[in-house]
Amino acid sequence: MSARANLSDLVRTSAARSADGMALIDGSRTLTWAELDGAVDHLAWGLVDRGLKPGDRIALLLGNSIEYVIAYFAVLRAGLVAVPMNPAYTAAEVTVLLLDSGAGLVFVEPVTSAVGSEAAEAIAPCEIIDVTSAEWAGLLAAEPRPRADAQTTAATLALLLFTAGTSGRPKGAMLTHGALLANIDMLRAIGEPAAVLTGDTVLIVLPLFHVYGLNTALGLSVSAGACCVIVDHFDPVESLRVIAEHGVTTVAGAPAMYQAWCAVPGVGDFLGSVRLLSSGGSPLPVRVFERFAELTGKAIFEGYGMTETAPVVSTTLVSGRAKAGSVGRPLPGIEVRLLDDEGIEVDDGDAGEVCVRGASVFTGYWPTGAGGPDDDGWFRSGDVAYVDGEGDLHLVDRRREVILVNGFNVYPREIELAIEALDGVGEVAVVGVPDDQTGEAVSALVVAARGVTLSAEQISAHCVTRLARFKCPSRIRIVEALPHSATGKVAKGRLREVYGEQ
Repeated sequence: MSARANLSDLVRTSAARSADGMALIDGSRTLTWAELDGAVDHLAWGLVDRGLKPGDRIALLLGNSIEYVIAYFAVLRAGLVAVPMNPAYTAAEVTVLLLDSGAGLVFVEPVTSAVGSEAAEAIAPCEIIDVTSAEWAGLLAAEPRPRADAQTTAATLALLLFTAGTSGRPKGAMLTHGALLANIDMLRAIGEPAAVLTGDTVLIVLPLFHVYGLNTALGLSVSAGACCVIVDHFDPVESLRVIAEHGVTTVAGAPAMYQAWCAVPGVGDFLGSVRLLSSGGSPLPVRVFERFAELTGKAIFEGYGMTETAPVVSTTLVSGRAKAGSVGRPLPGIEVRLLDDEGIEVDDGDAGEVCVRGASVFTGYWPTGAGGPDDDGWFRSGDVAYVDGEGDLHLVDRRREVILVNGFNVYPREIELAIEALDGVGEVAVVGVPDDQTGEAVSALVVAARGVTLSAEQISAHCVTRLARFKCPSRIRIVEALPHSATGKVAKGRLREVYGEQ
């Protein structure tokens, strides 16, 4: 196996460099680097002994925890493919992802066990293992052997990260070991301020089922041997207490976190140990950037990326200057072009679709690779940006129709399909609207079938049974009719004209 061809080698390298150094802190539980590497090795062999073969998919239906980290790196070390899933998903949503990925095993925890079991039973012979069970303990007790690494290469598939398509059907972005490692190396190449240092203590509160938390927070930290403080759910006051208690030096966050912290009295008093704050997942409002700096004296470095690029494309860390409203410059090794609708590069200062090329770009969507980079390696993101006079990128629009709720992609068609399944619904249109708390909120305009009376409460109750909470519409309006184009399609561009911004 070539050097560092497997992402889990990052754990082994940090363990060799600092065996007794603190790797993970999860509440009152801790693991050193040697203990983490040993647990990863044992679990990898346990999975191999169970009969799993390189390339088999393993789903992770878990919140942030020590067990998540062990499971993730063990799956990769055994040459298997990790399929992270949002633990807030319903059984119906999990079933779809299990069917599409072909995962034959799901790791669950007590709060996700019922959902995981229901989904697994629907597509038997899929199995589940609770990470608090004796079965999990048995896997961790697998007979130790010199090495558990499969013969992976940089081109070996490591991750399937599902993101809903515009048709409402999830698509699995295929990320290789090489792509994930490349993005980490690109971030490590940044000089001042460094994205991570060996002596850092990093807050891991971003969800690990999301590529931002999984690779940019966890993977990057592990590559440097930095201590990771794991928090499962973000709470403004509790997270600040954790930062102060453990002397956290680096925070990878999302705009909603910084906005929430701005409302905590004395927020700056909790952040004395912090040297670096970063934001991603959705645009950071200028007012939040400025208010946070006013309250704490600390600037937030903002970046831009997507699941398909593992994930970071650009960041203000590259120039070393936090800049309100900008997502900075491309990482070393990333090329960016801005193209018009005809595929021609736009003039300086004009907005165009962001196209990306580099070693961290995905290989396409599962299972055929469709939708990936073109023959020259360029991937068209669907995002629109311009470059200012200083060479910094500014996003002006996001992927067509995508709603970003706390940084998570919500595709309107998926919500529309769920609402359309309710008896009495004639037509529905879902759009994103500005929201001070989440960046954007899901808004649904619903037309009842002729002769039927519907209420927003009925629709909301229906959605809760079919969609994760963050996808459920927070604003539902029953309307007489929707505007249509000449071909009969709902004219979403006219919805605000007809019904207003809300």
